[in-house]
Amino acid sequence: MNPTVIYVGVSVIVLIFFAGVRVVRPTSRGLVERLGKYQHLAMPGFNWIIPLIDRMYLVNVTEVMVNAEPQEIITSDKLNARVDAQVYLKVKSDEESVKASQYNVFNYQYQIVNLARTTLRNIIGTLTLKSANSERGKINSELQRTMREETMHWGIEIVRTELKEIDPPKDVQETMNKVVKAENEKVAAVDFATATETMADGARRAEIKKAEGVKQAKILEAEGEAQAIQLVNDAADRYFVGNAQLLRKLITVETALSANTKIVIPANSELVNIISDMAGILPLGRTAMPLKQASAPAGGVLAGHS
Repeated sequence: MNPTVIYVGVSVIVLIFFAGVRVVRPTSRGLVERLGKYQHLAMPGFNWIIPLIDRMYLVNVTEVMVNAEPQEIITSDKLNARVDAQVYLKVKSDEESVKASQYNVFNYQYQIVNLARTTLRNIIGTLTLKSANSERGKINSELQRTMREETMHWGIEIVRTELKEIDPPKDVQETMNKVVKAENEKVAAVDFATATETMADGARRAEIKKAEGVKQAKILEAEGEAQAIQLVNDAADRYFVGNAQLLRKLITVETALSANTKIVIPANSELVNIISDMAGILPLGRTAMPLKQASAPAGGVLAGHS
């Protein structure tokens, strides 16, 4: 055989071999079609297809971000809002999902953008501008849920959705800022009034506690004095009787007389006789000796030293 023919044949085979070599990265999967019909899924690494007969289409299976593009949406309170959102998605890496992303939908990224815009209009159109701004988490959840349901057969996964902005017109924004400022000032005033009332209530309670303490102290003091008097009275009733009582009376009289004090002694009492015996004076009824011009009070004897 002619060496030239052999050389040409080997060269053609080598060219055909290298022409069919395909290397797939870990971030992709390859759809191999033979004469327009799906043949098999090419996994990451070395792959070989028949040149001019087979074709390979690479599909990215990593997470990608799609911008839904800003749009004007009319809220339920008839205000325009500029809304922008982002959608994070990825093609599932299994064979059926990769096939679905190419064969079940045309240009799924373009379709996602339009689906996200339409869904946002439906959601925000039922909300007021204020509630749309305060319920972004709810809007994100509703947008993600709706898009997952709509793309169930596209072989893709909606990882998450994020609202970038919900901007009202400039004049509406200024009015909303004034309203928020007024509400904050109102809350601050209420808080200050509450704090002042709390302080006043605390001072009042303190005064009440103080008054109750003084009252309790006085009650305890009075009870103590009453108990002391009761003890003295009980002791007097028990021990200060008979001669002891009479002796106490004499001591009192002696103390009074030692200071030249004039006292009136009740009549018909033993004390009269005792004092008389001690002083050498007889009662009025037992002697006719005239006394001084001074007379004793009715029913008794006036005793004393001048």
